Amino acid sequence: MSGGKGVLGAGILVTAWAVSACAGASAPPSPSASAPTPVISSGSTSESGQPATESNPPGDIPDNQAFVAFTPPGGGFSVKIPEGWASSTAGATTTFTDKLNQVQVSTAAAATAPTATSVTANDIAAWRGQVPRFALGPVSTVTRQAGPAVLVTYQGDSAPNPVTGKVVRDAFEHYVFFHAGTRVDLTLSGPVNADKVDPWRTVTDSLRWQ
Repeated sequence: MSGGKGVLGAGILVTAWAVSACAGASAPPSPSASAPTPVISSGSTSESGQPATESNPPGDIPDNQAFVAFTPPGGGFSVKIPEGWASSTAGATTTFTDKLNQVQVSTAAAATAPTATSVTANDIAAWRGQVPRFALGPVSTVTRQAGPAVLVTYQGDSAPNPVTGKVVRDAFEHYVFFHAGTRVDLTLSGPVNADKVDPWRTVTDSLRWQ
């Protein structure tokens, strides 16, 4: 009798396990057991989780830019120019360039001090012919360390890049200074919206008559 009870008990256990297994197979998976959906971050980070490296907009002049004094061959004044920029001279005009930015220094004899009215009447037409798609901005009189100056602002297209053929829209600040029969034109240009306000102020504030 004891052997029969053992067999019967084993049969009950096997049947119970089978019913339990069938019930488990037919039950739907719990929603909490499903795999989480991956989340893709839209922030400015690299795959390693570190902040992505940002690049300066074209034409930005670094905050740590150094400046050196420039005196034209005929003397009469000095002005600070960004250090390391390439230079070229044609007649009484010296041009300093670096990538997309330019500072041009010109001298001429003048009988009287220029005014906003005289510059508008006598000079702007020539500049319009030199700058593609010239667009005149405000003309005003400003004060710098060397004294008053006529400031003419305008925009125009750069020359096409010799490699890519691309053209950059430039912003111009053209300052006209005068002292003791000498007229000095400082023309600063670089891409529109580039960060160059402080460097341009450094240049135009640095003019010193000798």
